[in-house]
Amino acid sequence: MSETLIINASEHAWTLHDPRFVIDPAVSVCPKSEPDCEQTAETLIARMLEYNIDRTVISHVCYYGRNNDYPTYCVRTWPDRFAAIGLLVGHRLFSPQDGERNAERLRQLVTEGRLAGLRLSPIYDRGERWLDDPVCDPLWRAAADLGATFNFFMAPEQLPHLGLMAERHPGVNIVIDHFAMIDILRPDAEGIDAIVALARWPNVYVRTSLHNPSRQSAPFRDMWPYLRRVYDAFGPQRLLWANYYEYLIMAEMIDFFTAEDRRWILGGTAARLYFGRRT
Repeated sequence: MSETLIINASEHAWTLHDPRFVIDPAVSVCPKSEPDCEQTAETLIARMLEYNIDRTVISHVCYYGRNNDYPTYCVRTWPDRFAAIGLLVGHRLFSPQDGERNAERLRQLVTEGRLAGLRLSPIYDRGERWLDDPVCDPLWRAAADLGATFNFFMAPEQLPHLGLMAERHPGVNIVIDHFAMIDILRPDAEGIDAIVALARWPNVYVRTSLHNPSRQSAPFRDMWPYLRRVYDAFGPQRLLWANYYEYLIMAEMIDFFTAEDRRWILGGTAARLYFGRRT
């Protein structure tokens, strides 16, 4: 890697005082959770300067639902700072069954809105199985054609379904968020084993959100053995980090990363997944 970029692979952004980007509870994915403060693009840039972060991936916040105007604005206004993934399909969004229309909506978001992909949250639809349903094939095919990246916020029992989709659609960039919310107090067969099993598909990546499954405070040492298993299975070129409190852990504290590993984990992987279309 010729250039070392530091990229925060996931932060939310929203504003409460700009009349162009009003939060509408009618389309919100989380209508019962209203923000009492804001985290604007300018807020993120200030923190990036504080931490010496080069770029940030905006993961569209639930408050706006399928209205992706704010992340689109951020990417267009600060193209050297931000990429973004939007919300489109799933809980309180467009139905996964709306395959062809969802494919067209994705094309519009990527080509006109300049978004890098989507965040999908099947964890909110545990009673439904749609990840490997052929009705979604138009969406996955569009993602592959566009070079889009899809982040998945999901439950451990849904990982095999994701594996079936990854096998059938090898051109889709897939990122598992939050270690699939595994319960580290349960047997490995019910959690980390299912994540590691997906390493066989080269289009599957893992975002190292250590804090979600951890039962400890930072630096979340109870998650380090699970991080090691993911590292051994996927390799540094398929790992990426997010959230500022995790930066120091990944940059300085994990003793089994080499300097070359860190170049990928701290920025190289995210650059390829989210910024590759524009760099």
